[in-house]
Formats: sequence, C-alpha cells, structure tokens
Amino acid sequence: MKPILLRTALALSLLINLGVIGAVAYRAAAPSAPPPGETLPRHLQLSAEQLHRWHESEAGFLKQIGAGANQIRVHRDRMIHAIFADTPDQKLIDSERTAIARLQDEQQKLVIAQLLRERELLQPVQRERLAQLLLAQPVGPTTIEQLHRD
Repeated sequence: MKPILLRTALALSLLINLGVIGAVAYRAAAPSAPPPGETLPRHLQLSAEQLHRWHESEAGFLKQIGAGANQIRVHRDRMIHAIFADTPDQKLIDSERTAIARLQDEQQKLVIAQLLRERELLQPVQRERLAQLLLAQPVGPTTIEQLHRD
C-alpha cells in the first residue's frame, strides 16, 4: 500500500474514533430525563410545600392541555378526511388547518404560563435542573416527515 493511502486511511480512522469518543462524552455530559420510575417533582427534589403547590398548579393545566389535544385531534381528522375525499374541499381544509393552528397557539401559551408558574415555586438550582431537562428534550422530525422518508 502506498504511504499516502496508508496515512489517509489512518487519519480517517482517527477522525472516526474521535467522533465516536466525542459523541459518547457528549451523551454522558448531557442532562437526562429522570430515570424510569422517578417523577419530575422527585427529580427536581421539591420540598413538601413546593410539591403541594406543584400539584395545585398542575391539575388545571393538565385538564386544559388534554382538552386542547382532543380538539386538535378532531380537527386533524376532519382535515385528513377532507384532503383524501373524492373531491377535496379546499375551504374545509383551510378552515381545519386554521383551527389547528389556533389551538396549537393556545397550547403553547398554556405551556408557557405553566412553566412560569412552576418557575416561581422553584429554587434557582431546581429552575436550572428543569431548564436543562427541557433543553435536552429531543426535537426531531414530525410524524409526517418520518412517514415520508425513504
């Protein structure tokens, strides 16, 4: 084998190994979700008073988020049926799309309001732990994007 090819192969192998080591180190250093079986309040190490306030705040929020998710599902299903009807109804499709966008905006506002309430009852270290946990949540392709991959 020629020396230039040998050096190139060695350099390439070294880069791949460094990449693997870097990825392992990154995953080890990244904040992770609470271990299975550990709740978010336990992960944040909430005091008894904080836990009481957390549950008070969370109850209404979860009901609203669930109701909004159900409404989004209804509009999504109507939109899909309209898209795949024998004769697609563009007005209905646009109407359902607009309703979904409005509901998703409402959902985002609910989540932000809840996070602000939670922020107020957390200590700085707990806030940082929650922020890191949220930042570590995967953001990836949507279901529709995944369905359309080769």
